[in-house]
Amino acid sequence: MEAILEDVQRVGYVNQPVDDTLDLVAEIKRLKKEKNAVILAHYYVDDAIQDLADYVGDSLGLSQQAAATTADMIVFCGVHFMGETAKVLSPNKKVVIPDLNAGCSLADSAPADKFAEFKAQYPDHIVLSYINCSADIKALSDIIVTSSNALKIVESLPKDQKIIFAPDANLGRYVASKTGRDMVLWEGACIVHIDLSLEKLKALQLQYPDAKFIAHPECQEHILREADFIGSTTALLKYVVDSPADTFIVGTEAGILHKMRLAAPGKKLIPAPANANNTCACSECPYMKMNTLEKLYNCMLYEQPEILVPEAVRLKAYESVARMLELSK
Repeated sequence: MEAILEDVQRVGYVNQPVDDTLDLVAEIKRLKKEKNAVILAHYYVDDAIQDLADYVGDSLGLSQQAAATTADMIVFCGVHFMGETAKVLSPNKKVVIPDLNAGCSLADSAPADKFAEFKAQYPDHIVLSYINCSADIKALSDIIVTSSNALKIVESLPKDQKIIFAPDANLGRYVASKTGRDMVLWEGACIVHIDLSLEKLKALQLQYPDAKFIAHPECQEHILREADFIGSTTALLKYVVDSPADTFIVGTEAGILHKMRLAAPGKKLIPAPANANNTCACSECPYMKMNTLEKLYNCMLYEQPEILVPEAVRLKAYESVARMLELSK
């Protein structure tokens, strides 16, 4: 086991060969039962992992599940900050993720030391931080928000309350436009959502003139102006299910299309095109795709890599997340 720990510290995941003859799905289910584990998966991870998970959701739903679970071990298939959030809410449970290298461009855009300096410039402001941030940023925040509840939480605050909104500036601008609040924004962004191509989107709209374009508020303003509906990942899913339309261009990470196809069979779902020339011509998060069945199996077998959050950071982060959960009821 000591060699495994050294290996994880070196490469970020359990780099042990997996027998090709293993039924990975069956083995993962066996390990889940044996270790009293719960598997949480974000909408953006690969289809096979979503199908195995006990719960698939967006940031708010996953946070709530992490807080509510009675399992001994939380296996978080997503990115690093999500595992940290689970540990913040469940300090007595073991939290593991398939690959420590599964970071987040948005979370990485807000280094804690730089943000602390930024915050110090506005001593009469409270800090609202999007959940897609590190535990260190959560510890520097007053209230955490998600794309599902940011509008509600901002509107619940006194009109004269000065606000710093971090780290996603696009989400902050969207919230400001909807609430009329003048917020100080930290200029962070998600590489997936800012890479959507307006030129390619317009060409796709000409090709599918009856399609509804739906978009996540992490997208840039010029993309959001084209949208028939703007909402969190879960809200986009609900819109596709409830809408009488049968064709949708989906402006967020393409992993959500799997759950959409399951929930709304027969509807045509087209990923919004990205600027980058990648294999699917759509927006994919390279960090989410670091989660694989092999890494998930090894993660559960060896219970590594484990997410650890210093207690002083955890306690401060817990306060901001707990306020969000309370305001989200």
